[in-house]
Amino acid sequence: MLKFIQAIVRWFFMRFENAFNLAFGERLNPFYHLGTISFWQFWLLVGTGLYLYVFAETGVHDAYQSVERITHNQWWAGGIMRSVHRYATDGMILTMLLHMLRHFAYDRYRGFRWFSWAIGVALIWLVYISGLNGFMLVWDKLAQFVVVSAAEWFDVLPMFNGTLIRNFIYQENVTSRLFTLLAFIHIGAPLIAGILAWVHVQRVPRAHINPPREIAIAFTLMFVVLALAKPVLSQGGEADMLAVPTGISIDWFQMPVLALVYVMDPMKLWIGIIVFTLLLFLTPWLPPKRTGDAPAEAVITFHPDHKTVAIRFDETLLDAGLRHDINLPYECRNGGCGHCKCTVLSGDVDPGLYQPSALSAAEVAAGKVLLCCATARGDVEIEYAAPVVPSAIREYTAHVVNMEKLTHDVMQVMLKLPHTQQISFRAGQYINIILEDGQRRAFSFANPPHQPDLIELQIRLMPGGRFTTHVFEHMKEDDVVKFEGPMGDFTLRESERPIVFVAGATGFAPVKSMVEDAFHRGLKRPIHLYWGVRRLNDLYLPDLPERWARDHENFHFIPVLSEPAPEDKWTGRTGLVHEAILADFPDLAGKEIYACGSVKMVEAIFPSLKAQGAEEGMCFSDAFTVSARSMALQPKG
Repeated sequence: MLKFIQAIVRWFFMRFENAFNLAFGERLNPFYHLGTISFWQFWLLVGTGLYLYVFAETGVHDAYQSVERITHNQWWAGGIMRSVHRYATDGMILTMLLHMLRHFAYDRYRGFRWFSWAIGVALIWLVYISGLNGFMLVWDKLAQFVVVSAAEWFDVLPMFNGTLIRNFIYQENVTSRLFTLLAFIHIGAPLIAGILAWVHVQRVPRAHINPPREIAIAFTLMFVVLALAKPVLSQGGEADMLAVPTGISIDWFQMPVLALVYVMDPMKLWIGIIVFTLLLFLTPWLPPKRTGDAPAEAVITFHPDHKTVAIRFDETLLDAGLRHDINLPYECRNGGCGHCKCTVLSGDVDPGLYQPSALSAAEVAAGKVLLCCATARGDVEIEYAAPVVPSAIREYTAHVVNMEKLTHDVMQVMLKLPHTQQISFRAGQYINIILEDGQRRAFSFANPPHQPDLIELQIRLMPGGRFTTHVFEHMKEDDVVKFEGPMGDFTLRESERPIVFVAGATGFAPVKSMVEDAFHRGLKRPIHLYWGVRRLNDLYLPDLPERWARDHENFHFIPVLSEPAPEDKWTGRTGLVHEAILADFPDLAGKEIYACGSVKMVEAIFPSLKAQGAEEGMCFSDAFTVSARSMALQPKG
């Protein structure tokens, strides 16, 4: 029965979320930010409540009069604040309910999540009580109804036995004591709610408490518009305990419980609410429990970090990684955007529930899952695209300390940063040279990360290229160069798979950095470097990879010339570089392939390599990286 209810609710959520994705995009879909939207409304409640508290009074007759002055004498401030305060309360209750209902529908409330679920149940009731209490402080006829009905309802309990009515509600007993009690509840309940909300998110690694700025602004403006279009006003005049309130409109969103006090046995109502609340608290342990042979705790290995961590039963791969400070890519955390896509290298995972638009059938067939939805059924290995941390990208000013022509159209440029600066990067990344007019030209690090004192660039002369022409004709030592970086995610993945590098022309630059880094780290994986150029003199550093091959048994160098000249007297491999790979590897399954060169080259070789067994998730290229580069490695200019 429970699974059937979940399926129905999930069907509705799926369709509403998809519609909102089309309207607002995955990043700004409010269904993916229900928790943070609730937090934002809480801040609105605190801010508006503090403003109202400054001008409100708590005397028997002063309460109503002060609220009226706030509402009408300063409608442009206090009046709007009052309305926003009220609408934000309704909104917070609604988004919290939707947030809980969504987690229920997607079965994300079991296992270690039980604590957050239980805290959430308590939070909803606290916010609801605070909302009801807020009606009382106005001390109009609606407040009178709320106070009397609540007192009558509580007085049926043996612990009260009519004391609330006798001590607070009779006309002669309506004194400042009542307003002291109401103010205490209205301050105390939100304070406890705020503490519980903080505790609630502690179980979620790197939990956000504020929504995207656009959503926060949109919700705030929505409440302001509602305040102007339909301002919240007092009803029926000041409360009078000697007269029954008439002609009032009950808020059916927050007051259904109080209305039921007069249509059913109040004690039965208590029993119903208590039973319902207990069921909510016990829901994480109710059948059907998720079954399977997954152990209570499994191990997950993240690549390219090569970091192994423990994952709790029913914990998502994303939460497990973030809990251990792994910088995983993610956005919505709700299976809607596809930003946290990764590849399962080994092991069995439950992909979970997500929007079909976030992960295609072809990607599923290729072994991809969403980190925010998938859970481990045992020990697993996954690979993700390491995100570029924006905070790590900085602008630098360096000096040219050496220039050397490696061949007729390739210049080696060595840059040095001031003594007080040093750039940290990963082998395979690049920098953007910043020109005087702000344009960028991208070049890869040719030096490995463990040699950061000098930045080595290998710059190829591009016919008509603005920057490269400057390098070859005008640049000299001591010139100042501004650049930003490091950038790019074309880096060596951590695994035990053999590596095949495919370099075209100056695509050798990042390969040099990656190979020297691999040697420095002591990697013993087989490494094959295929360097494709037109003629022999285009191999601008032929002695270096040949020396690597002599010094390291796991390294193999295969140069390939596409158009050798007779004077080259070339006896090595000829033709297109990927044809040499296809000839040497009849089956490319199980290999990692890194292609570095022009976009045209990379786009041409990958279909052929994949047709011979190269796996979708094991082919990497800078050419496919969305960046400031106009080409894969050597931009025009």
